[in-house]
Amino acid sequence: MNITTRRLASIVMVMFLALLVSTTWIQYFQAESLNDDPRNARSLYAQFGTDRGPIVVGGDAIADSVPVDDEWNYQRQYAQGRLYAPLTGYYSLVSGTSGIEQAENDFLAGSADALWVDRLTNLLTGSDPQGSAVELTIDPAAQQAAWDALGDQRGAVVALEPSTGKILALVSKPTFDPNDLATHSTSEANQAYLDLVNDDDDPLISRATNTLYPPGSTFKLVTTAAALESGDYTPETVIPAPSTYTLTQTETQVGNFAGTSCASSGEMTLADALRISCNTAYLGLAGELGADDMNSQAEAFGFGSPYDVPFTTSASQYDPDVDAMTTAQVELSGIGQGSVNTTPLQVAMTSAAIANGGEVMVPYSVDRIRDAELEVVEETRANALGRAISSSTADELTDMMVSVVESGSGTAAQISGVSVAGKTGTAQHGDNSEPPHVWFTGFAPADDPQVAVAVVVENGGAMGSEATGGRVSAPIAKAVMEAVLNG
Repeated sequence: MNITTRRLASIVMVMFLALLVSTTWIQYFQAESLNDDPRNARSLYAQFGTDRGPIVVGGDAIADSVPVDDEWNYQRQYAQGRLYAPLTGYYSLVSGTSGIEQAENDFLAGSADALWVDRLTNLLTGSDPQGSAVELTIDPAAQQAAWDALGDQRGAVVALEPSTGKILALVSKPTFDPNDLATHSTSEANQAYLDLVNDDDDPLISRATNTLYPPGSTFKLVTTAAALESGDYTPETVIPAPSTYTLTQTETQVGNFAGTSCASSGEMTLADALRISCNTAYLGLAGELGADDMNSQAEAFGFGSPYDVPFTTSASQYDPDVDAMTTAQVELSGIGQGSVNTTPLQVAMTSAAIANGGEVMVPYSVDRIRDAELEVVEETRANALGRAISSSTADELTDMMVSVVESGSGTAAQISGVSVAGKTGTAQHGDNSEPPHVWFTGFAPADDPQVAVAVVVENGGAMGSEATGGRVSAPIAKAVMEAVLNG
């Protein structure tokens, strides 16, 4: 064989080898990404031609696939779509998936590894694949109560079972109707999605889990916890409570709500400071505790961490750069202003941890998953994130929070015959030109907690600048807690 022939043969062999490698790479290593590519029409037909499993609340399907007479075979349908949209998300030809639809897609589509027996059976029998049912932890009565009580106001409500972390209610407003995105008319679905994306109210974003707000005075629970855990304070410790407080090394004066004075003597007990939500007392207290103790306590409650519930939540934050905080910034953090930002879910987790004797439970919204034969293939177990405070501190905080509802700023959350623990909050935001966001968080019964709740209403809701957490948010929390307790 001459040199030219050998060279030609070598080139041909290299070309065949390259073809073999590229084919193997595409068919094996890139198979998953190609299947998941939204431009893959074959994949789309396979997905939408499957009887996708339902999402279930209280035994009823809130999302289901119904047969349709078109090339896709099935269309997603959402019962009470707007009510449950922050949980279910959407399943759309045009815009893909979100929420539970995205997080539990493999089970809903029947393609999860845990369903290999079902998949093998379908293969051998030629049966069409069928998705699994995803059962949520939501209490339908609590969900409806939260929706009704929030009304036309913008904001969010989250309710948890303190001992497990189960999400009992999760409402966000403004919201959207996932049925508009589930239509098989691509032009209508695309227009609906564009309308939602361009809406200034951001209805596609869950305010309950993915919007960060200044927590205002609800953060005084964290400040109080840090003080009690330090060993230098008890509920009866007398602390300064001046009429106004000048932030350290500044000329900025901060007062109390409506310019009131907390105590004629200029001092009061820590318990009374929480009960009436005295800003000036907590500014000084946070300054005394310092950034490290405040940040450590916030992180112990869960600040700084996102959660998969199973869709991913935003991480709340105490401060992005704790080491650089000035004393004035630390002081402001003590009343939930300045750099502190949190989701309503995190605020509910803080109350739930106090209710649970100081232990923080990981929140979750999927209770169990059942296959097409209704056999349980996966079940969520309660999981502890860690201990935020000692049980004795939790007991002291609970008593202090009960006083807030019995005779302090949260009396509108009182439930007849039930001891309620709570904390109000009024949070300035932006350049302070808008009415404040108003909060309430708490749990009930205080001596045997069954539900912890957090409520935020943006810009004072219907009351605008006249709003307080006690007047606007506390009645909403009361309605949700009553729904759980009466269930």
